[in-house]
Amino acid sequence: MTLQAEPTRPSAHPTTARFSELLNEVRDHGLLERRHGWYAVRITATIGAFFALWVAFFLIGDSWWQLAVAAALGFVMTQFGFLGHDAAHRQIFRSGAANAWAARVLACGFAGLSYGWWRAKHNKHHKGPNQEVVDPDIAPGALAFTPEIVQQRRTAFGRWFAANQGWFFFPLLTLEGLNLHYASVRTTMDRSSGLPWRRLELTVVSLRLLAFVVILLVALPLGMAVAFFAVQMAVFGVLLGMSFAPNHKGMPIVPEAMRLDFLRRQVLVSRNVRGGPFTDLMMGGLNYQIEHHLFPSMPRVNLRRAQPIVRRFCERHAVPYTEVGLLRSYRIVVDYLNNVGLRARDPFDCPLAAQLRTA
Repeated sequence: MTLQAEPTRPSAHPTTARFSELLNEVRDHGLLERRHGWYAVRITATIGAFFALWVAFFLIGDSWWQLAVAAALGFVMTQFGFLGHDAAHRQIFRSGAANAWAARVLACGFAGLSYGWWRAKHNKHHKGPNQEVVDPDIAPGALAFTPEIVQQRRTAFGRWFAANQGWFFFPLLTLEGLNLHYASVRTTMDRSSGLPWRRLELTVVSLRLLAFVVILLVALPLGMAVAFFAVQMAVFGVLLGMSFAPNHKGMPIVPEAMRLDFLRRQVLVSRNVRGGPFTDLMMGGLNYQIEHHLFPSMPRVNLRRAQPIVRRFCERHAVPYTEVGLLRSYRIVVDYLNNVGLRARDPFDCPLAAQLRTA
């Protein structure tokens, strides 16, 4: 569904002023305070698991049980990605510099992803989630996320793929790990990118990826080394992709010209996923997408406690708050992608868009 832009918006919605009420309530509960102890334990445990898996790798040696190690390593790499994401949002330390360097160590050194590339891309997403032209997560690519992109597919195969892309979405995630590494190296190699510490990040990311490949080729037979690499990258890509996909896909698309107040801009296009501690672990806290978008610097562990506060606030001010189960969220994503070219642009066909137009 696509929200329709209005010719003019004479004044800001009342919730713009009321957001300070929500902010104060969250702050009064201490939910914006740093959780150094929690992050110290989480980072230590993740680094410990990383080295434990490499010890297991060398102890197991020439055995197809290495694929289990590869899958576990993919999971641990995902956790480093989440920790790098938290640091990039300044959730771990008060100091911006400390968070930036923590993100470089966790993302570049362990996950093999450029902090600078990720931060620049992700900041644009937070500025205008699901907004055409603004949000890079819905920009043209292998998948079409808006009707306009579908209309640009001129070939018969392109139109067929767009009509069935939902079924290919999860299989394509097996390649997302490679795509993320490629984007990190490509961006840090670009002298015009303007990324701070670009050369350092390029060196660390490149050496990390090169060392990984060399260790596999030296320690394992060629076929087993290729299989290990493929499994680790596939698990990494699938877990990251399945954590980010439910958050906005299938929620309203905001036209480039539309202006919304901060509260509704973040809440109306975001979707939470129900679950417990296991869901929190597997999704890195991104299952509380609404709370994360409203308070991006809030420590991940506090998002669960903030949820009932945010939900009550939205109910009081008639702001739709979306939360579904995990499997339901994936069904929504598949259905949306398969039908994105057929989505109506009439705001009255979309209750959420109609609510915005008459607010």
